[in-house]
Parts: sequence; C-alpha cells; structure tokens
Amino acid sequence: MKGLIAKKVGMTQVFDENGNLIPVTVIRVDPNTVVATKTEEKCGYNAVVLGLDDMKANKATKSYAKQFPENITPKRHLKEFRDFEGEVKVGDQLGVELFDKVRFIDVTGTSKGKGFQGVMKRWGFHGGRKSHGSKFHREAGGTGCSTTPGHCLKNVKMPGHMGCDRVTVQNLKVIKVDPELKVLMVRGAVPGVKDATLIVKAAVKK
Repeated sequence: MKGLIAKKVGMTQVFDENGNLIPVTVIRVDPNTVVATKTEEKCGYNAVVLGLDDMKANKATKSYAKQFPENITPKRHLKEFRDFEGEVKVGDQLGVELFDKVRFIDVTGTSKGKGFQGVMKRWGFHGGRKSHGSKFHREAGGTGCSTTPGHCLKNVKMPGHMGCDRVTVQNLKVIKVDPELKVLMVRGAVPGVKDATLIVKAAVKK
C-alpha cells in the first residue's frame, strides 16, 4: 500500500480538459523521511515508518529521540504504513511523485470541532413547530420510558460534543499531481482545518 503524511492547504477550483470546472482540495506533500523499516522476520509484519517536520533537538525527549537513527533529525509526525509498496531504506525521501499513477486515494484526518451542539445540528433532527405556543422548537423529544425501567435508553441520539473525530474519506479522485509545487489536487472535501495533518493512502476499494 502506498501512503504519505501530508498537510491540508485549502480548496480551489480548476478546469479539466473538457472545460468543466472542478472543485478540488489542495494537499501539500513535503518529502517524507523513512525513519525505520520493519520486516516479517524481526517484527512479524512488513512496514515502513515515515516522518514529517523536523523537531528542535531540545524539544524531543530522550525516549522519543532514540527511535531515530543518528543521521536523521527527530520528526514531529510519525506514521507506520504496513505492506508498503516498493523498496525503500532508512533515510530515503518520498515525495508526491509516489502518487503519479494513482487515480483514487483515501484521506484520513481530524474533522473540525464544533463544540457542544443540539440534536438538530448534530443529528439532523427536524425539530417541532415554530408557531407561537409550541414550546417544542429545537428540543430532542422523548429520550426514554415514562414507566419501568424509567431511565434513558442506550444509543439514543442526544445533544453533545460534535466534531474533532478521526474521519476517513474514501475514493477521492486525483485530479492533478504537481511535483514542482509538491501538491496533490483531489476532487471533493477533506476533513480538518487549514494546515491539518493528513494521512494519504492509495484507495483500498478501487
């Protein structure tokens, strides 16, 4: 499986070969450094550990810095990719060129946090009548039994914390790969705020 650590830049729009306007998300893929490799003989599975963004030497704890070879600066972001396609060794730099022949990708990130929200925004409830005297405008309605057992039932959709979850968007079409700008343009929206860290992989279901 091909995969890299990237950053979300934002959204824009581009024209395709037929002149159609396509909304795209721009993902910046700075060179990922191969920090470690794992083999089936040693670890029980094959994997590659990639790192992104250098850390200051005094910011890394001793236990964290020990996992990096002497010639590699400690990285802020680490991600292990199992069954990585292609032969790589520790110290190699992997860029956006990895997705040159990939048509669809899966993107994983942390969605935007919305704070504490009610049932209408969080779950899409329609709410009650908005007429005068309704007293049931944006309420959740009944949440349990009026008699025995007399408590709220499990898995009832209620107000609460919304967003800030780990989300994977699958089968995003790759519109353009630009090695010079180190960006990847994909059709559709990607979870997270601007400059959010993303995990970009070749699509599993395509």
